[in-house]
Amino acid sequence: MGKAYPLIPKKVKRIETKYRKIVTDIPVPESIEILEKLRKYEPVSMTGQPPVIWDRATGINVYDKYGNMWLDFSSGVLVTNAGHGNEYVLNEIRKIIEKPLLHNYCFPSEIRAELVEKIASLSPEPLKKVFLLTTGAEGIECAIKLARTYGRKKNKKVIISFEGAFHGRTLGAQLIGGIPELKEWIPNFDPDILIVPFPGNPRCKDKSFDLFLKILEEKGINGKEVCAVISETYQGGSASFFPVEYARDLRNWCDKNEVLLIFDEVQAGFGRTGTLWGFENYKILPDIFCLGKGISSSLPISAVVGRKEIMDQYQPGTMTSTHTGNPVCCAAALGSIRYIVEKRLWENAEKMGRIFEKELSKLKKYKCVGFICGKGLVWGLHIVKEGKEEPDPDKAFDIVGKCFEKGLLLFAPVGYKGATIKINPPLIINEEAIIEGVNVIEEAIKELS
Repeated sequence: MGKAYPLIPKKVKRIETKYRKIVTDIPVPESIEILEKLRKYEPVSMTGQPPVIWDRATGINVYDKYGNMWLDFSSGVLVTNAGHGNEYVLNEIRKIIEKPLLHNYCFPSEIRAELVEKIASLSPEPLKKVFLLTTGAEGIECAIKLARTYGRKKNKKVIISFEGAFHGRTLGAQLIGGIPELKEWIPNFDPDILIVPFPGNPRCKDKSFDLFLKILEEKGINGKEVCAVISETYQGGSASFFPVEYARDLRNWCDKNEVLLIFDEVQAGFGRTGTLWGFENYKILPDIFCLGKGISSSLPISAVVGRKEIMDQYQPGTMTSTHTGNPVCCAAALGSIRYIVEKRLWENAEKMGRIFEKELSKLKKYKCVGFICGKGLVWGLHIVKEGKEEPDPDKAFDIVGKCFEKGLLLFAPVGYKGATIKINPPLIINEEAIIEGVNVIEEAIKELS
């Protein structure tokens, strides 16, 4: 969007509830020096979020050091699935730090063996090979590499992706992404990447799989030329899902044409959608899926999971990464996964998702709320020009800012034209906190209408 919240403190209503506490002007006057230092030394691109200086975070709350507390509907961009500062995570990190073992490159470690075994044990057959990396985008780059390498054996090189898709900010991830504005810096596009409409998009009128087939025919692409189809399990920018029948037709088409189906589970994995893996919503299996964000509820680590014959294509030492399976990150991931599985947090996500659906549906009475998409604990409010489908990024930006002043933390709007307010709290959230948070969003909308 190219917008940043101003660093001018203003008087706001003092608030103190079970989940929110605002006792200062916002942004906090004493924090301005720190915020200005960040703006001086970091790129402008880092200035888009509400200006709160995080000091600590526990459970579903974020605190500054000036006495304020926010109810967190961001999960730090869908990372803290097990909650902020989760004790399982902290305990596993402490064990590794006390050894100490902070880095071991690709040399074997026991903690890495434990983590890949744990992920494989949770992944359905035949997806039992796990490659650990650092970020979601790095995982996507690896999946592209594996798919193209696999396709070379049969002279298959076309990759199909979807409009509106976001897979990361690296070159390959943005080439297969479906947001034209994010590709303006790229001088040369890959002619063997095809972007097709995403049927989950609420603005997409034709949601049939026939549209997919029609576009391939128009482009003169035979299914036998395609090496892979890649999609987010749900589109992160909009919180929109495939129609189930479309997803199953896509899986059948991939099987028929010997095409790899890749799911980007970086946001969806580890319980976010009300199932352990997001693709379970469609009752189909991918050939490869990519994990990140919620894998550790904290530290940077990601993974690519797939079938043996796909994952084992590269010989020893030829597919590695400097921080592959960093021991501290592995420890955090093991703690987070154990907690999520032990507490079956995907069940809470499914249950709380129904509460969100009920509460958010009440916002449809406001003409600036165009579409509400989501499932489990990921939701998107698509803010529009009143009574139209045209996105209203300025209104969305202002709603997030107003919520911030009231003690509800959301990240800056994303998605189509930057006008979707994403709602994705930690998976440990309860009904009382959800109702309070949605009420804050409604207050903000009212005040700005």
